[in-house]
Amino acid sequence: MKQPNVIIFGIDSLRGDYMSSYGFHHQTTPHIDKFAEAGVLFEQHFSPSIPTTPAYANMLTGGDCFDTNVVALRHKGPVGGENTKTLAEILGTHGYETTCVGFTDNPSSRGFHHYLDYEAWMPDETGRCSKAEHLNDVAIPELKRLAQQESPFFLFLRHMDPHSPYLPPKPFDRMFYDRNERDPENKTLEPVYNFKPHADFFKSWIPEGVTDEQYVSAQYEGAIAYMDVCIKNMFQTVKDLGIEEETLIIVTSDHGETLYEHDCYFDHHGMYDNCLSVPLIIKFPRKVPAGKRIAEVSLIEDIMPTVLDLLHIDDPNGGTGKSLLPMISEEETERVSEFYITECTWMRKHGWRTEDWKLIQALEPDFHFKPMTELYNLVQDPKENNNVAAEEPEVVALLQQRMEDHIKKREKETGRSNPMYTNTGYHGLDRGPFQTSQEAYDSLYLGSITKARSLQAKD
Repeated sequence: MKQPNVIIFGIDSLRGDYMSSYGFHHQTTPHIDKFAEAGVLFEQHFSPSIPTTPAYANMLTGGDCFDTNVVALRHKGPVGGENTKTLAEILGTHGYETTCVGFTDNPSSRGFHHYLDYEAWMPDETGRCSKAEHLNDVAIPELKRLAQQESPFFLFLRHMDPHSPYLPPKPFDRMFYDRNERDPENKTLEPVYNFKPHADFFKSWIPEGVTDEQYVSAQYEGAIAYMDVCIKNMFQTVKDLGIEEETLIIVTSDHGETLYEHDCYFDHHGMYDNCLSVPLIIKFPRKVPAGKRIAEVSLIEDIMPTVLDLLHIDDPNGGTGKSLLPMISEEETERVSEFYITECTWMRKHGWRTEDWKLIQALEPDFHFKPMTELYNLVQDPKENNNVAAEEPEVVALLQQRMEDHIKKREKETGRSNPMYTNTGYHGLDRGPFQTSQEAYDSLYLGSITKARSLQAKD
């Protein structure tokens, strides 16, 4: 009997809390909501290592950052050890034909048979970019081709609509905004335009004269809603091809997005929960229940072991990720109550998150001039706006010790140093760590859309 097919929607920069299936006040994802009713939705799913490259490394190898040795966007070298296999490589050895759409030449996307690209950055003559339609233009024909093969397939789709620049086409650009975005009395975008490291990038895609940050945030919402409609096209194609019953489909994300919070404007840096908390929805008829919601914590590295468990394929990596099937079946399982978090985006930081507390510890000064130590009470301050490190030194010390104990344990288990300590060139500059925040502010530069697309950190 033919093995089941696998489709993973890896939606870049999608915040779970901006999806209506996760309780957002606007109906941004009605089609994904309907999809979730036929599957299992994980309410507390986290991506502990941001940004894209380490997050997908964890997702597609089933390990944490110590297993993968990946923490930086601009990672150099292999992913994991010489015996580490990606999900694409594992499925390839089990007779699957594998295709990756929109994620070429990244260390974390290693091992697919086919790579297809689409335009996911540059606006057209209207100033908009129909990213998800561009993806469908290449992905739907490929899906039809794969479905005609005798072998099962693995199709990985990296959607980019929620990733800046947010450029949804009409009418989605104004679906969640009905005010005057050029109101001269509105000054909320002034700090955005005055943030020198990213100002030119923002000005290259935010329409000239826009003064209201809520307009830009509404573009993010509109991009999600637009993408949701296009993803419905993929769901419908699966149904029309008659392969819905034999196809495991996962909707998830690599990390979230900061909009106007924490001074980390319209990007995915800062280890606040708006970047760490992401969606995970699994649908597989007759293999996972329909309409189930799970409140327990799950992690991004749990995705690959779960896929392999559903396919009855052994996991050769033995990483930290655990199959979520016991949790789905409500069996007794070890709960995740705390975990290590890392960031090598525009800042190099790590930390420790529990159910009640979040510790963020900088490894070098950052370009936002934030304190080296941040502590947030997640019960009293879930939006993480009030740093209480000075008021709670005992909690800081406790969490630092928990973090250091974990680091030593994982270093011993993997036989390698913590990659957060060794990836000092995360910023792509020919230099070591920054000594001051001013030095970081003056050195880091994103540039235009074109430069952002090529991941150049300096003009």
